[in-house]
Amino acid sequence: MKFLLIGNLLATIDRVAFEIGGWPVHWYGIIMGLCIAIGYIVFSREGKRKGIDEDTLFNFLFWMVIIGYLGARLYYVAFKLDYYLENPEQILMIWQGGIAIYGGIIAGSLTLYVMSKRSQINPVLMFDVTAPAIMLAQAIGRWGNFMNQEAYGGVVSRSFLEQLYLPEFMIQQMYINGEYHHPTFLYESVWNLLGFILLLVFRRRKQFFRQGEVAASYLIWYGVGRAVIEGMRTDSLYLGPLRVSQWLSIVLVVVSIGFVIYRRKQSFPEVPYYEEETSSL
Repeated sequence: MKFLLIGNLLATIDRVAFEIGGWPVHWYGIIMGLCIAIGYIVFSREGKRKGIDEDTLFNFLFWMVIIGYLGARLYYVAFKLDYYLENPEQILMIWQGGIAIYGGIIAGSLTLYVMSKRSQINPVLMFDVTAPAIMLAQAIGRWGNFMNQEAYGGVVSRSFLEQLYLPEFMIQQMYINGEYHHPTFLYESVWNLLGFILLLVFRRRKQFFRQGEVAASYLIWYGVGRAVIEGMRTDSLYLGPLRVSQWLSIVLVVVSIGFVIYRRKQSFPEVPYYEEETSSL
């Protein structure tokens, strides 16, 4: 009886975790805050190991998060421009949904590059330091989509979900508008978590990654997974026959592979290994 009661409670998930003075605090916001906190722990530990002081690392994080969220919103608006030109007052209503992770990655990467240059730190080193933290944050962040019942895939049967050995509360959360759906949030979360573990394992190996290859590996791993999983989703932004995120994923994978091949073949000056590289501060 006790386990049945717990199962029933978990099967009815409210988007609002609690209220403070009448203001709702959503699970999505809590999970996003958790992403930032855990991502910063991973980012700062590796940054300090590379000789970067904590104040500098915190400044990097602060501006990457602020500008990254702005970029994520602008990216989404840009691909639904006709709607937002007719409803310009909704552009700033980010609480109603509508952000795109690729927009955040692009804006955050540009911020990281500019701040690295101003701090006289090798930008490529900073991309390598940051990449695993971003991947872990993305793995956690997808659970915000789960709480909101968004970023799900096409219709499937309940038996299909049961064959994935999902707990009952997760199966029930995938019951949307009278039908069960692919838990694409889970696919991407697991894919990113596996990528994060692999990056951590191989990043510490001497003479494995050359400078820039940690970040390139992140883009390749994430791009391949996102291109496949995006094809299952029902809420994608389209550009021609493919979804926008699929186009961008393919481009990032091809460019990243080309980057690695070029750097590996470059004989002079020889690109140092990641474990040999330290901050110039």
